[in-house]
Amino acid sequence: MLSSPFAATVNHLLAQEPWAAEKLARHAGKVACFDGGVTQVRVKVARDGMLQPAAADETPNVTIRARLADLPLIAQNRERAFSYVQIEGDADFANTISQLSQSLRWEAEADLSRLVGDIAATRLVGGARALADAARATHRTVTANLAEYFLEENPTLVRPRAVADFATEVARLRDDVERLEKRIAKLNGSR
Repeated sequence: MLSSPFAATVNHLLAQEPWAAEKLARHAGKVACFDGGVTQVRVKVARDGMLQPAAADETPNVTIRARLADLPLIAQNRERAFSYVQIEGDADFANTISQLSQSLRWEAEADLSRLVGDIAATRLVGGARALADAARATHRTVTANLAEYFLEENPTLVRPRAVADFATEVARLRDDVERLEKRIAKLNGSR
């Protein structure tokens, strides 16, 4: 179901980067399965290095499994994406996929310039970046403010250092009570 749009999207990126299609062409005929738990995407590498949807009955040469909860982390940090997944199968093919996932970038400005012209595309992409940066800054500020509120003003949360200090004090008190019990027992035994 998602294999066709996925293949079309990746093929668009591969068409802009001939070196990447050439690298993938070395694995012509191989099938990759991306398993997100809820759904799977199966693609096959064509001789020219482009992707095409693979049939459900074709055995994958490599299966890359990711938990649904890890997908936002993978999207956020593509350089570490493969540390969140489990890989089964052809290691060389998986390595090529990993390298391409880190290297291929969508050049939105180039695609938009064909539709609206160079200047408008530059401004649209710049505006989108500024909006994304502002959203990230707002997220950081709100997170910091909420943490401060729940730690200082309405102490619902406790700092890890305070918990560690409390645990140390409890252990010290327990040891003191045990020593006191032994002294009391020793005093009672000497009567």
